[in-house]
Amino acid sequence: MSAVKNVIKDNYNMMLLKDYLREAIKDAGFSHAEISKTPVGTRVALHVTRPGIVIGRKGSGIRALTDKLAADFGLKNPQISVVEIEKPELAPSVMCNRMASHLERGTAFRRATMWTLKQIMEGGAMGVQITISGKLRGDRSAFEKHTQGILPRAGHHAEIIVDEDIAHVKTAMGLIGVRIRIAKKEKLVPEFEMRTEKPTKSKQSKDGKTKDEKTKDVKIKVEEIEVEGAKVEVVKVEGKEDTAKSESERIALESKKMETLETLEEEEAKLK
Repeated sequence: MSAVKNVIKDNYNMMLLKDYLREAIKDAGFSHAEISKTPVGTRVALHVTRPGIVIGRKGSGIRALTDKLAADFGLKNPQISVVEIEKPELAPSVMCNRMASHLERGTAFRRATMWTLKQIMEGGAMGVQITISGKLRGDRSAFEKHTQGILPRAGHHAEIIVDEDIAHVKTAMGLIGVRIRIAKKEKLVPEFEMRTEKPTKSKQSKDGKTKDEKTKDVKIKVEEIEVEGAKVEVVKVEGKEDTAKSESERIALESKKMETLETLEEEEAKLK
């Protein structure tokens, strides 16, 4: 087999692997996987929002996932490490999956779009664009784009600071595609500067801490657990407040909060 065919085969296998991981550990908030080959074996770093679901009780989840990767995808001696995402709202793949889950539950597409825009911008994004296409209302396919903040569209600058991902969801009307592009302030090129407004007094919460003080309390901790003699690295983010234990619970909680959100149709109805 030629070198070109080997590259195509490896890329195809990696695509199948990432599709499997997206569906298998969906409840853990899977974002992406970094796969690298080492002399000892294959190192797989899974970036998720909830590492505990991937690990499982006494490492049962890690064992099952390791056997699956070795048997079905041909990875030699896979070594899995789990990394917790510090800011899930700035991960396009996580937000795509969350929005797709809302659409599967029957939430109106504009309500789900407005809620996702709000969550991303409150998470600290510089800008966001959500494109939703498919059979949104009737038999004819249509698409809508919703943009908020500053989002570079083209050029080298856009390639550096903008991340995007696509998700597809099956509904009663047909297949709907969701594309989310997020511009991050942390990746801003040094040649460019963001004009910031004058600092205002930060509001204090019930515990007496401001929003900035709460973000400073967030710490990253690296733990190692042993699963059948093998060490598994778990990178956790401490100091975050999240009542939901899984992504499905979070989607259910967000659906209740989403009912209070006013859509453009409701605002137009009030003005008539």
